[in-house]
Amino acid sequence: MTDTTAAEDIFRSVVGALDRVGADWSRAVRVATDGAPSMIGKKAGAVTKFREKVQAANGGGDFWTFHCIFHQEALCCKALKMDHVMEVVVRTVHFIRARGLNHRLLSDCNITHGLPYHTEVRWLSRGAVLKRFFDLRGEIGQFMEKKGKPVKELQCPLWLQDLAFMVDITEHLNNLNKTLQGRKKIVTQYYDSIIRAFKLKLALWETQMASGDPAHFPGLRDACAASVNPDVKQYKDKISGLLREFEKRFQVFSELETEFAVFRSPFTVRASDVPVDMQLEIIDLQCDVELKDKFASVGLDTFYKYLQPGYPKLTALAAKMLSMFGTTYLCEQVFSVMNINKTKLRSKLTHMST
Repeated sequence: MTDTTAAEDIFRSVVGALDRVGADWSRAVRVATDGAPSMIGKKAGAVTKFREKVQAANGGGDFWTFHCIFHQEALCCKALKMDHVMEVVVRTVHFIRARGLNHRLLSDCNITHGLPYHTEVRWLSRGAVLKRFFDLRGEIGQFMEKKGKPVKELQCPLWLQDLAFMVDITEHLNNLNKTLQGRKKIVTQYYDSIIRAFKLKLALWETQMASGDPAHFPGLRDACAASVNPDVKQYKDKISGLLREFEKRFQVFSELETEFAVFRSPFTVRASDVPVDMQLEIIDLQCDVELKDKFASVGLDTFYKYLQPGYPKLTALAAKMLSMFGTTYLCEQVFSVMNINKTKLRSKLTHMST
């Protein structure tokens, strides 16, 4: 694309690219987007245009739209609304990093590793900044005092508790983010990791916080131990808000739960719980010992190729699940490569020369 990136431009470019390779639009099952307005606009968004084209080709069948799980997770995190912590951390870090002399002077405080810049868009960057800031809070406080820029919040036990909570919750979210990364992820794996497992963890933390137990928040536990009047229960509402955001933003996955269950566990799902047109195939499959052994020895991404022609419904379901993308991870990888190639050292590189 060399001009504008309106919905019509995106739609025309993608359709043109897929038509050139002979794509069958009747077999499209879903699209994953970054949630940009030009993509998801209800009346004129590119997704709406894709759905109309696909349903015209497949006779009005289902066509799912997913907002990239990585982007959704980042938006969920904003529900924490603890800007009073981030503003102080970012301001302090930028003061230290903005001047090379300040940064070098950190070595006088026996700090052997520096502070990373904070990037608002990247949640992993935020987590790295918070963790480093929390670990060096004593040294940073002394350093800022020497520079005549004291950080009064570092003397406030309640603010330090909030900082510790932010460090711990971002650590959990970063770990979740890292488990979701990778090229060969199936949509059901995303669902199991982010929807089911993480929501159960949030529910557990919510209950523990309500009882004043920060068992899985080591930084908060240490901050409370150093405080005269620790208040852990206040963070229960933060966890509750985060849980509500996850439930709201990933609601579309619940509509596919039945199909996910059949695809993920075909030998344990109850025949009565699956669609009628698939029940007899499930019974036949569960009575096939050889296929059961094969399922135990290979992964989901390869098992279904061993099904005989007698399982057309299950084969079609597998093709649908395996072709679904839960994220825009592959696109992000391509953008990263392009950014590396189009550096300021290669300013003459254009779309024509690539």
